[in-house]
Amino acid sequence: MPTTPMYRIAILLFSAIVLYSCGSKVPSSKQMNSVVTYLAGNDLMGRDTGSEGIEKAAVFLEDALADYGIDPLFESYRDRLSNSKTEAFNVVGVIEGTDPELKNEYILIGAHYDHIGVVPAKDGDEIANGANDNASGTSTVLELARYFGKNKATRRSLIFAFFSAEEKGLLGSKHLATALKDSGVNLYAMLNFEMTGVPMQGKDYLLYLTGYEMSNLAQVANSYGGSDLVGYLPRAKEYNLFQRSDNYAFWEIYGVPSHTFSTFDFENYNFYHQPGDEADLMDYGHMAEIVGRIIPVIEGMGNSTDQELKLN
Repeated sequence: MPTTPMYRIAILLFSAIVLYSCGSKVPSSKQMNSVVTYLAGNDLMGRDTGSEGIEKAAVFLEDALADYGIDPLFESYRDRLSNSKTEAFNVVGVIEGTDPELKNEYILIGAHYDHIGVVPAKDGDEIANGANDNASGTSTVLELARYFGKNKATRRSLIFAFFSAEEKGLLGSKHLATALKDSGVNLYAMLNFEMTGVPMQGKDYLLYLTGYEMSNLAQVANSYGGSDLVGYLPRAKEYNLFQRSDNYAFWEIYGVPSHTFSTFDFENYNFYHQPGDEADLMDYGHMAEIVGRIIPVIEGMGNSTDQELKLN
């Protein structure tokens, strides 16, 4: 199969045509830009857990989910962390599935929305804005929520989760995975999005998957989203990224396919955990392409009557 940039553009345009023909709104790079610009703005002071900035981010996400017609998973959108020394909340919504039986299976789509706040100044800037880490992943999940909330549900139910305290030791995802398991939620898969704001160079795939070899999620995703959607990045295994993001708690507690999609390859971005991680460095066309390619993946997995996802 061809894997050139022109081929990827053609796939995105085709997806846009299909979505438009179904009366749906295509992924909006402008919308994603506005989300990242707000979350990574100086007013939010780097979104440190327990700060006024992350409180503003939580309100922003709550308002967006409500606007998209997505119900709270719990009594409210806020899921208070039981394992954090400071006051912290996940923001969690759900779209109930349409099938009487399959709606009792859940696909969780998540990203952490916190960052590290104020750090030692570099070139006069002390705010670690966290545009790529992880306003980009948050914007990706929020844009997916916008699509499914505004357009149509799948047979399986969809949970959209924004985790707090990831930077404190993956606390938000650990808390939510435990809470869902204790309440009897039947989790089918967990798709996590981390640092998706800048494209990789010299790769013949759009995203890599942490823990690539541990399930068939990459193969299933490529069957729905195109053969060049997901690939294997050796450095992800070298640095054990599978256990270093919010997918891991769901893998550990549920034992179901739970992986992180990312485009940070250690070579394409120089501002990890630094004040220079700014919104104007993100590639919003690239981010919209990711959403456009992931939508059919979620639709396919959400509507399949087979248990097609398997552990290896």
